[in-house]
Amino acid sequence: MALWSSTLLLAFLSLGGENEIKLLSAEIERLKNFGCLGVSPSLEGLRDENAKLKYRLNFLKKSLQEERSKSTKSMININSCLQEIFGAAIQAAYPDLENPPLVVTPSQQPKFGDYQCNSAMGISQILLKTREQKVSPREIAERIVKNIPANECIEKVEIAGPGFINVHLRKDFVSKHLSSLLINGVQPPAIGKRKKVVVDFSSPNIAKEMHVGHLRSTIIGESMCRLFEFVGYDVLRLNHLGDWGTQFGMLIAHLQDKFPDYLSVSPPIGDLQAFYKESKQRFDTEEEFKKRAYQCVVLLQSKNPDFIKAWNLICDVSRREFQKIYNCLDITIIERGESFYHEMMKDIVKEFEDKGFVQVDDGRKVVFVPGFPVPLTIMKSDGGYTYDTSDLAALKHRLCEEKGDILIYVVDSGQSVHLQTVFAAGQMIGWYDPKVTRVTHAAFGVVLGEDKKKFKTRSGDTVRLIDLLEEGLKRAMDKLKDKERDKVLTPEELKAAQTSVAFGCIKYADLSHNRLNDYVFSFDKMLDDRGNTAAYLLYAFTRIRAIARLANIDEQMLRKAAREEVLVLDHEKEWKLGKCILRFPEILQKILEDLLLHTLCDYLYELATTFTEFYDSCYCVEKDRQTGQIVKVNMWRLLLCEATATVMAKGFDILGIKPVQRM
Repeated sequence: MALWSSTLLLAFLSLGGENEIKLLSAEIERLKNFGCLGVSPSLEGLRDENAKLKYRLNFLKKSLQEERSKSTKSMININSCLQEIFGAAIQAAYPDLENPPLVVTPSQQPKFGDYQCNSAMGISQILLKTREQKVSPREIAERIVKNIPANECIEKVEIAGPGFINVHLRKDFVSKHLSSLLINGVQPPAIGKRKKVVVDFSSPNIAKEMHVGHLRSTIIGESMCRLFEFVGYDVLRLNHLGDWGTQFGMLIAHLQDKFPDYLSVSPPIGDLQAFYKESKQRFDTEEEFKKRAYQCVVLLQSKNPDFIKAWNLICDVSRREFQKIYNCLDITIIERGESFYHEMMKDIVKEFEDKGFVQVDDGRKVVFVPGFPVPLTIMKSDGGYTYDTSDLAALKHRLCEEKGDILIYVVDSGQSVHLQTVFAAGQMIGWYDPKVTRVTHAAFGVVLGEDKKKFKTRSGDTVRLIDLLEEGLKRAMDKLKDKERDKVLTPEELKAAQTSVAFGCIKYADLSHNRLNDYVFSFDKMLDDRGNTAAYLLYAFTRIRAIARLANIDEQMLRKAAREEVLVLDHEKEWKLGKCILRFPEILQKILEDLLLHTLCDYLYELATTFTEFYDSCYCVEKDRQTGQIVKVNMWRLLLCEATATVMAKGFDILGIKPVQRM
């Protein structure tokens, strides 16, 4: 049931007049017609309209109770909560003002409270422009404050400077929600209706090895999928492989020459990259081979069984190599390459022709999209299809067959104009309305070497991704041995720590940078355990997890304490940490909107450093200085440790990083 419908029905249920019952009855019927409410056979047997309505009311009450139960477990988004409060206050203070600015942000300094509402300045400007009323922002702020409705989260508000409203949260409110987090675990914030999200990421080419350029798309796309899955969306992870096209003609022709018995004996193609280079060289230098390669393309596209088998053999070699990398990086993805859309391309061309969008240019069929200078070529002069055709077919399938509400293409910035043209063509032909369906290019910059140039090997070749991951493993082990961790960890623990640090650092180094910018790849920086790195955060996490263990407090004792203890937040560092922990849902909400994952990395680093401040100032476990014996355990502080670690663990999970208990 949609959230707004639930809210509306709750309002109806609280009323008892005849008109309200009529409205409720109409709303029930509307929901039933849209498939939101099932109709029991027993309901159809009821003759009395009042009995029917009573049945529906009971059904609705039960549904709403279930919905309320779900929402009580969701982590509260304090910023959203305050926005609702101040939105209501502004509406009450200025009922005639359309779409007034609503600006609520966390305060940067404790002296300015915990949050700030900075709407008064914007309202002052609107009143001056639209009504020629000169009202000071401070006067507006005072009016807003007078209209703040009763609520459970605000302790007090203060007006500062020209009209900033400083908000101080109630400590019992923060304490209560920290306890809820400890009892229920890290639950996703309430985000309304469940949506279908299609994410296109990774997308290497068959017969070519994955290189460092594929690293960003793979890591960013995986993390986005994990975030959308965490908040409860239905996510389809797609690998748009380059598995079709004219290059397969030369590969098959070369396969026939090198392994003539390939149909009966599986060819031992070990190095597909070398195989590709050999076939490309022959294609460029041997005219007879080139002609045969073109004939192979025609036979492949006509689905000749022998050529389909050759194509599958080549694809399988690539798939095995890709899967090694996906296993290392813990990537889950469904293959749906260009070949999947091949049969749909004829219909795409016809649809654009039927709607009068196709022009013929030197034998090519092209589509001009308003606002874009370069047209889409949907059919070549020889009758073949192009990347434009397959991308349009993929877009339509994801919208019309998969019924995607949100489509995200995690592709490098160089494809921006092409993708925007394809999206605009989809709108032009009527496949989707951007006000209803979100279609986004999540662009990213390139990976640079430490010389600030495109990341390449010393010989100038593109860096192979598998080589990069193996180098990461070697360096991570060297780092662990430098710290003599091999002397305190078991071989199994050392191996787990190596994998966690190596792949965690590579992922975090990428995700901690704004994806829109280029970033410098440096093993030395990413393996440094100081500053905003995965190495620092992983070490911090294992230290936090060890605090309770070293105090002989197990998980069962922590769970019991979470239900019984009140989290005291009297010390300023306890208060700062408690508020920081509860900002997690705000961070996730922001990323759902702008798809910039570095915000989560910045938050986790802030959480870890805030925890360090707390731990340095507040004794969690007090020991006798002479004997080292534990004399006192401050359980509420251990619970703050547990809450911090729980949120960090979920943050790591979204980023695709696997922490370990011992490092």
